[in-house]
Amino acid sequence: MAIFTVFFQMLALLIMIGTGYFFTKSGMLDAHTNKQMSRMLVNVFNPLLLISNAANAIGMISLDTLGTVSLIAVGMFLFFILAGMLLSPLFDKDKDQQRIFQMMFVFSNLGFIGIPVVTSVLGPEYVIYVTEFMMIYNVVFYTYGIALMNGGFSASALKGMLNPGTISGPVALLMIIFEIQLPDFLKTSVSYLGNVTSPLALVAVGFALANSDLKQIFGHPRLYIFSIVKLLILPLLMLPLLRLMPGTAPLIPLCMIMFGMPIGNMPLILGTQKGMDCTTCSAAIILTTVLCVFTVPILLAVTA
Repeated sequence: MAIFTVFFQMLALLIMIGTGYFFTKSGMLDAHTNKQMSRMLVNVFNPLLLISNAANAIGMISLDTLGTVSLIAVGMFLFFILAGMLLSPLFDKDKDQQRIFQMMFVFSNLGFIGIPVVTSVLGPEYVIYVTEFMMIYNVVFYTYGIALMNGGFSASALKGMLNPGTISGPVALLMIIFEIQLPDFLKTSVSYLGNVTSPLALVAVGFALANSDLKQIFGHPRLYIFSIVKLLILPLLMLPLLRLMPGTAPLIPLCMIMFGMPIGNMPLILGTQKGMDCTTCSAAIILTTVLCVFTVPILLAVTA
């Protein structure tokens, strides 16, 4: 079941990426439009997706389990941050590309691929825990991720971290803890706007691909090595640590799916905003998405 779920999600992703590729080649999407679109994704649509997930999760999760999942999510991101710092210099000597590799180690596609896989394999009741991972994701992205791409924790970088992303994470968490309900009309609006995130982000991937030399990128062995490290080796290294935590046994399949997700679109979007060369990142997103069709079932088999 997991193989077919991820496979068809990958096909849907590729179709939307292909749409961005077609828009670019046909002249409907240019560099200026793509940059403005990326800014809206980072500052508007992605934060609203987080609020939308929280609004739909109210009353469906216990605080004890919420705390456990939060600790696991924080531990996962700390582990990936450390791995990125240690391993990124092995994949590229250029400092900007090293930062992009660090981002790719840390920020996975927890939503667009993770939610359908979790729903199919574990059941829809587990999707709320994916939301918790996504909340931690956003806090880490809008703090560590932005600081990393800005080149360090300068005073201006710290000031810039106060943005819709850092605000939406705590707001979403408070909504769940205190069961703060949004009016139906507001919940509908937030949901519709948040749902723009995935397809628009994938169109941005298609734009980058339309301006890339795909043969050269997909023929480079380093991306295949990176993919195996990201999708298999690092998740398997985290499994023994996860089993040491009390009360995590029912959550292990969920966590292994989260640990083994392919690269998300946010590193590409932020790199595009900063004017960096994101061709390698674009290729790695597609490659890890294709390979996770095979790696996620392996991770689930190990937990059985």
